[in-house]
Amino acid sequence: MMSDKAEVAVSYDVDNEFFRLWLDRRMNYTCAVFDDTDDLDAAQVAKLDVLYRYGHVRPDSRVLDIGCGWGANLEYLAVDRGVREAHGITLSEAQHAEIVRRNLPGVTASCVDYRDYVPPVRFDTIMSICMIEHVCTPQQARAGEAVARYRDYFRRAWEWSRPGAHFALQCILRNRAPRLAADIREIGWVTYQIFPGGITPRMEDIVQAVNPYWEIVEVRTRREDYRRTCEHWRSRLRGHADEIRRRWGDHLLADYDRYLTACIRAFEMHYQSLAQWSLRRIDEI
Repeated sequence: MMSDKAEVAVSYDVDNEFFRLWLDRRMNYTCAVFDDTDDLDAAQVAKLDVLYRYGHVRPDSRVLDIGCGWGANLEYLAVDRGVREAHGITLSEAQHAEIVRRNLPGVTASCVDYRDYVPPVRFDTIMSICMIEHVCTPQQARAGEAVARYRDYFRRAWEWSRPGAHFALQCILRNRAPRLAADIREIGWVTYQIFPGGITPRMEDIVQAVNPYWEIVEVRTRREDYRRTCEHWRSRLRGHADEIRRRWGDHLLADYDRYLTACIRAFEMHYQSLAQWSLRRIDEI
């Protein structure tokens, strides 16, 4: 099992217009890169540029984005970089509807569980931005099944790719365990109420699981970047507090303020981090 369709709906199908209020213009719902800016929109483009380079994407590449969200990366590939063919898969009906609405050139999208996906072609580049967190449940992680779950995910990506392909991966990492009761409570609440059915991997899980399919070429952690991203999101959420209360009620505003505050604390305290990976396909296995 992994996060199922109903659980994904809890996380992402609240209302596209709700997320549009406090995410960046493209609706990236993942860590931005603040190397040269403090502007959220610019930092999200910088993140997409890093992953574009990690994936060795070219204008003539065929790219698959696993867990493509509302299409931020697909839009970047098609519009900013002129990539001829990009396909995204998501399990969220609301996210899929947004991608269709955008009508991006050379972009197609499927609303499908990645385990049921049958690709029309083999891809030059695989990209996945903070989707692997939904591949393993907390129960499976506690049972010691995480590496096997992630390895199956990397096997599928290998089968969907061409010889010589690259994989640009971004994921949240589970670092040290909190010891304070309040922190344990808040992280548990986010895990089960905002992102049910998923859990963040440990770095060593990914290092083990890519074998024998992918070689790790480069990895960069960005814990502080994700803290800053969440601070921007919370500030923008609070800036729209009156509208959110009016349209969706006090409870949703309180839940998302609590969730983002817990995330800021988790990144500050090294409970969680963020990693960007450049992987290269191992062609002879």
